[in-house]
Amino acid sequence: MSQTKRYAQVDLLNGPIFLSMLRFAVPVFFSSVFQQLYNTMDTVIVGHVLGDTSLAAIGAVTPVYDLLIGFALGLGNGLSIVTARSYGMSYGTGGRGGSGKSGAATSRPDKNPGGDGLLKRSVAVSMVIGAGISLFIMLLTRIALYPFLQLLHTPEEIIGESYSYISVITLFTGVMFAYNLCAGVLQAVGNSFMPLLFLIFSSLVNIGLDFLFIARFGMGIQGAAVATVISQAVSVVLCVLYILKRVSILVPGKEHFKVDKALYKEMAAQGFSMGFMHCLVSAGSAILQVGINGLGYLTIAGHTAARKLCQFCLMPFSAMISAVNTFVSQNYGAGEKARIRKAMKCAYLYNGCMTVGAVIVLLLFAPDMVRIISGSSEPVILENGARYLRVVAPFFFVLGLINDTRTALQAIGQKILPIISSIMELFGKILFVAIFIPKFQYMAVIFCEPIIWCFMVLELLAAFWLNPYIRVTKSNSAY
Repeated sequence: MSQTKRYAQVDLLNGPIFLSMLRFAVPVFFSSVFQQLYNTMDTVIVGHVLGDTSLAAIGAVTPVYDLLIGFALGLGNGLSIVTARSYGMSYGTGGRGGSGKSGAATSRPDKNPGGDGLLKRSVAVSMVIGAGISLFIMLLTRIALYPFLQLLHTPEEIIGESYSYISVITLFTGVMFAYNLCAGVLQAVGNSFMPLLFLIFSSLVNIGLDFLFIARFGMGIQGAAVATVISQAVSVVLCVLYILKRVSILVPGKEHFKVDKALYKEMAAQGFSMGFMHCLVSAGSAILQVGINGLGYLTIAGHTAARKLCQFCLMPFSAMISAVNTFVSQNYGAGEKARIRKAMKCAYLYNGCMTVGAVIVLLLFAPDMVRIISGSSEPVILENGARYLRVVAPFFFVLGLINDTRTALQAIGQKILPIISSIMELFGKILFVAIFIPKFQYMAVIFCEPIIWCFMVLELLAAFWLNPYIRVTKSNSAY
């Protein structure tokens, strides 16, 4: 077995398209499940042990955490796009400039001059950029975090608890970035399985530490934050050890850290573009949270529980986004235009099936699910949470189209067009907070995102399918 095949768990450059994407997506789905357990177990234990006020305190800082997670994921995915593209150029059928015909991928580095070197240089650049950004965010949040919570109109009765939680998370931002970078480079070469195993173990650690720090040591919601950081650090250590011992094509040497201005420029542009895109989405959520915070702590608690459940429902969609990201990036590097077009259609069909399943489950069980997550029997919490889930669920298909298409545009090198949709979302949420939420209260919160998504999807679908590289013409129809 060749060096490449040992490390690429799924061959995305050859063979059945949907089956390969599904094989890649399944481990990512379970990774997302255990990643979400970091926060959900915090929510469940806090809600049951500490009560509604502490649950609201975590909910009030959710936009801050989402902002960090969003940027970390965006930056990691953006950097891994270049790594995956390099992998496709090195081990594909002829590179982006080649014929793009399907065939056996080249698996020997000596047939691809600089193949391993290009991969290792991209990993080295990822490490440097990730370390620099982590340090910057850590210093920035030491100064601006509490004023930012005040800017979000966090209620006075919970702002102290909120700060005690999120201040620990932001202090160790580097741990979060490190895991996303490690998982990203492994996924870039088709290995989505090992990050899953590491997350399973670290998630179990997180659950145990939550009970220990919150219920036994009485550390409050700050204990939940400490548990999250420690468990994330465990997953980072496991990822690094695995890469060092088993995935040598991703281990850079001293020579690979030599400054390559063109590579730094490309990776910084790709990483920051995707990170900025995710930040705009999270900033929109933060602005929306301002409107929610003005509706009282019971509404905050109900919305927090509903959003946690919503995130679980969206995990199958997120898994396909990761598959699209790696598949399109690798095949763009290999010049496989036809495979990219077919893959996107498969992803859209998959989203439709997942939406039907989510709608059925939430129509039947939404109130019970909100009760389990929140640990509350307050009618306001249960009714608002269930109503939110049932209205939003049918629009998961639209959201899936948005995220798959936006990711594919990034993967083929389009850095600006995907950001336009995020700007549309940001301004839409500002409009709802300023005009509609004061008038229609929580019903405006519920319908805010679905309405905005419908406008976003039109721009993205046009941008992708009318792109000269993707569009079928006489010159590329043979591909």
